[in-house]
Amino acid sequence: MKLKRLLAILLMISISVTAGAQKFEDLAQTPPMGWNSWNTFETDIDEQLVRNIADKFVELGLKDAGYEYIVLDDGWMSRERDSNGNLVADPKKFPNGMKALVDYVHSQGLKFGLYNCAGGNTCAGYPGSRGHQYQDARLYASWGVDFLKYDWCDTGNLNARESYVTMRDALYEAGKPVLFSICEWGTYQPWEWAGDVGHMWRITGDIINCWDCEVGHGSWASFGIWKVIELRNKEKIRQAAGPGHWNDYDMMEVGNGMTDAEDRSHFAMWNILNSPLMMGNDLREVSKETLKTLTNKEVIAVNKDPLAIPAFRFNNENNVEIWAKPLKNEKWAITFVNRNDTPVDIDFDWRRHQLSDDLSQRSLQVENTTYQLRDLFKHEEVGDTSKNLQTSIGVHDVLMLKLTPKS
Repeated sequence: MKLKRLLAILLMISISVTAGAQKFEDLAQTPPMGWNSWNTFETDIDEQLVRNIADKFVELGLKDAGYEYIVLDDGWMSRERDSNGNLVADPKKFPNGMKALVDYVHSQGLKFGLYNCAGGNTCAGYPGSRGHQYQDARLYASWGVDFLKYDWCDTGNLNARESYVTMRDALYEAGKPVLFSICEWGTYQPWEWAGDVGHMWRITGDIINCWDCEVGHGSWASFGIWKVIELRNKEKIRQAAGPGHWNDYDMMEVGNGMTDAEDRSHFAMWNILNSPLMMGNDLREVSKETLKTLTNKEVIAVNKDPLAIPAFRFNNENNVEIWAKPLKNEKWAITFVNRNDTPVDIDFDWRRHQLSDDLSQRSLQVENTTYQLRDLFKHEEVGDTSKNLQTSIGVHDVLMLKLTPKS
């Protein structure tokens, strides 16, 4: 009897541990939106910057457009943990401590995120979470942190999936709901295993503010917008995305030195691919055109569509990329992106192209349905599918359409 009782207790413990091993549900039901400090500021961050960014979220209408997370990337902590092994916010950069800063962001109706790393050190050489996962998770909970970006530097022979599961479990045990952002650069195919581990996962290395370049850094490289898009396009990652689990194409470079046309194309593609929308520019010095792009609610609505199916590349004619995304109520979103270095004229015959999607089992029924066309950047109706689409697209610019069946 004693043996049976012991086995029963062990079974209950096993069930309890298994049941507790989960991420926080009901977060990131649509792709997360926010701002991250890295693309513009790297480790040159401080308390006043964060306060200013939070103020700009409200002042510029970004909060109203759906952006809610302010995430401090690498470099927020001191170089050493304290005598109890806790992380310490750099006292020069954050003289009032992290809890006060989190409270300020929350007071603006926004959410706050931090960065750390699965290895012994972060990518910039600050203390990582290896061996301190549960301790760090409790600290983040005590501060009220809502988002954790978890990187993959200085990891040695660690197993990626198990490392992220450990941090997931630590966050869950700490009790404060945290959106968990996995950042192992797509090296270990996170789209195959991360759905029940994190809420979003990077699919490539770091982005850089160029149209179609690759910049080497010795053992790794940064990728321009189209390099990021193309890197995983031949792999089956679309089916991995959905409410609570998203393919992350990295923080956006909108407003960071590319042309306005390139910014529009960049923003259109991140939305149609259902990527999280994390701004990476200096919001204190944002141009009117950049703000107009970032707050385009019609484009953002494509990203938030309840059907939650990412776009696929339908065609590439004369270096004009055509991407299509099925939307709810038999609607579609379609982008035409001009990758040429000269403007192009478009004469697109809807009836000649059989547009269908194996994943959603949806097709564009132009033979028996006429679709109204709406230009999502110009905010105007531009005809329907009963006639050819005839227009011009500028250098590296985009035409983003929503197709709605006419009743």
